[in-house]
Amino acid sequence: MIAVAIRHVLLVSSILAVSATAFSQEQGVAPPKDTIFARKILMGSISTNMDELEAMTAEGAKLNLTEGQEHADIISVMLMSFPHMFPQSTNQWTANADRDPAYDTYAAPEVWSNFADFYQTAGAASKIAFEASRAKNATDFKALVVQLREACNSCHAAYMKVDEEKPAQK
Repeated sequence: MIAVAIRHVLLVSSILAVSATAFSQEQGVAPPKDTIFARKILMGSISTNMDELEAMTAEGAKLNLTEGQEHADIISVMLMSFPHMFPQSTNQWTANADRDPAYDTYAAPEVWSNFADFYQTAGAASKIAFEASRAKNATDFKALVVQLREACNSCHAAYMKVDEEKPAQK
């Protein structure tokens, strides 16, 4: 009986200790590196779905319109969420830094200095993806997939940084 009571006390103590630690952390604000990681996961999922769309709309490929519409719908939803993954605290670009590919950002500072345009650009791409998800025929669907790729590329050109090539060591 005493052993059971001791186990209950230890269990309750453990729960309270974990709860106190979680409660003492700032509520509702993820560390910037975690937010960057989350948006990279989201962009990776968008990219995977985009790869599927481009593969099924490539010349000579057999298009399953229903499956393509599902991929486009998923992209549309993700693109609506995407700009919300850029709180000011994640504006951490530093040129030519050693980067952790999971936790360090490639987002250009222009995301934050021109956030209204970034937000609008993501929304416009989301709308194209939504229209593709509702396309009535293969011709319209394929044209919208091309437009979606163009929208993605233009956003990356404006708002994604890449490091300059480092000179080769001699």
